[in-house]
Amino acid sequence: MSFVVLVAVFVSVITLRAQERWSAEKAKDWYAKQPWLVGANYVPSDAINQFEMFQAATWNPALNDKELGWAEGIGMNTMRVFLHDQLWAQDPEGFKKRLNEFLAICAKHHIKPMLVLFDSVWDPEPKLGPQHPPIPGVHNSGWVQSPGRKGLTDPAYESKLEAYVKGVVGAFAKDDRILAWDIWNEPDNDTPQYGVIANKTARIDYYLPKAFAWARSTHPVQPLTSGVWHDEWSDPKKLKSTVKIQIEESDVISFHNYGWPEEFEAKIKELQQYGRPIICTEYMARGAGSTFDNSLPVAKQYHVGAINWGLVDGKTQTRYPWDSWKKPYVMDQPVLWFHDVFHADGTPYRQHEADLIRQLTGRGLQ
Repeated sequence: MSFVVLVAVFVSVITLRAQERWSAEKAKDWYAKQPWLVGANYVPSDAINQFEMFQAATWNPALNDKELGWAEGIGMNTMRVFLHDQLWAQDPEGFKKRLNEFLAICAKHHIKPMLVLFDSVWDPEPKLGPQHPPIPGVHNSGWVQSPGRKGLTDPAYESKLEAYVKGVVGAFAKDDRILAWDIWNEPDNDTPQYGVIANKTARIDYYLPKAFAWARSTHPVQPLTSGVWHDEWSDPKKLKSTVKIQIEESDVISFHNYGWPEEFEAKIKELQQYGRPIICTEYMARGAGSTFDNSLPVAKQYHVGAINWGLVDGKTQTRYPWDSWKKPYVMDQPVLWFHDVFHADGTPYRQHEADLIRQLTGRGLQ
């Protein structure tokens, strides 16, 4: 075998190893260096979706700065933030510039965000440009999927998705202001309000491993994950196809749970068997029994990261419960806010919750 061939083989092996999933030991070492992770899924109060958050015409860094300051003030140190493939396709350089500015704002407030690349929930027909106003009384009435129906089902779109993942992850692969990359939010969620996408699970199962591989090809220093959100996870042999991919590809395990604390704890125990750090990337739906009072102490007990849904009440209208899709809260307001921590003026919805988060994290300011 010639020297050139040997070098080529060696380079190929090194490249392959660099693109492999992190070992459990590496994931644990990374997690041991993090403070206890507590934060929220963040959309600024003036944005109805990912487009309004990051498009040039509606980008509002001053509001981001103010609202993330409120988060820092109650002891939060991470945010989960959704991106979109069309933002990259429209203006890669402009999108990178705004994302870099957002990361600088986060760093100012000692917050490391987890960035979400794809999302299978809500409207499957995303369109750039001006977005429609919120539907009165309806929860998350303007959120959009990434990719949309066409992007997911048209094979010709694959190169655009690959360019997006490699482009955005590659641009920030060595940026220690980023906590982690969430490859795909609730990938097999059907979102029946908008009609089911034909062969959605099959298309997701095709793209999900590719998306992980595309991200890994840029050699990020941050871990990759995709949160499991339904069904049982206790028996690895009985996992559904998409869930199996999520768990087997994730460097750190993430999950969603909006149940009572007994269920929240049970789900943590189901995931412990996989031997990796655990982060809950969605919880806290007051009317469903998931509250800061109930779930956050459990998360601290098990040293599980906890990222609730919603920071500031705004155009997403996630103070309304999920059933608002069937019964909009127009004439009457819900008894409880479903999600969110702050009113738009920065006043906590419940002062006790703000005090509890400060108390449990040992961070923040009165």
